[in-house]
Amino acid sequence: MAPSAPQPVLLTATDLWKSFQMGDQKVQVLRGVNLRVLRGQWLAILGASGSGKSTLLHLLGGLDTPSAGTIRFDSQELAALRGGRLDRYRNRHIGFVFQFYHLLPELNVLENVLISTMIGRPAWGWPAARSEARRQATALLDRLGLSHRLHHKPAKLSGGERQRVAIARALINQPDVLLADEPTGNLDEGTGQQILEVIRDFHRSGQTVVMVTHDRAIASAADARLTLHAGQLESSLEDSSAKPQDASNR
Repeated sequence: MAPSAPQPVLLTATDLWKSFQMGDQKVQVLRGVNLRVLRGQWLAILGASGSGKSTLLHLLGGLDTPSAGTIRFDSQELAALRGGRLDRYRNRHIGFVFQFYHLLPELNVLENVLISTMIGRPAWGWPAARSEARRQATALLDRLGLSHRLHHKPAKLSGGERQRVAIARALINQPDVLLADEPTGNLDEGTGQQILEVIRDFHRSGQTVVMVTHDRAIASAADARLTLHAGQLESSLEDSSAKPQDASNR
């Protein structure tokens, strides 16, 4: 049997530095991070609170810019994207899931998911697309076990339900990469495991996932694991799946 073709590199960070100015002090958060994410991979990045995990995720998603270094998505350098092109990158290619959900309290479940689709279209194009978008959102929420909650507002939902709505919102545009920032950090252990199973289900369908967490047990669900320490990424010594060709700091 012929060997399977290698997975293409989807997202690359090269010599990434990030610092913040706090008063008269310069705080160096990332120090020359190198990272490759393969299409279809689930990569977990471990790190203590304040280690810069969220900062790295924000840079990969185009929510912030590095102090130095480059980020490439499918060979396109993010620094070259401006205005609407950067907005399209974030809306079409990246899905974000955050620890604290960030659902809009005045919108119901279906509306919170649809807002990502609305933002990605001009106002004049939404009426024609609305029916199909609602069908897709309803089907996605049904897959997540929320078909009975479509018209409930976030205040009426449990923490696990809110996070599943946030996942649906992140995935409605079928992004290339799902960026998950401590997706179970605000949940109890049992509910957190349910959310991990949701992510695992979409990963099995081919979804690329980059997840940051402080919890080794949560990170163990991923294909590969790296640790962010002193501003640099290190392969976990016990993790044989975090090979240089999959995710490296070389």
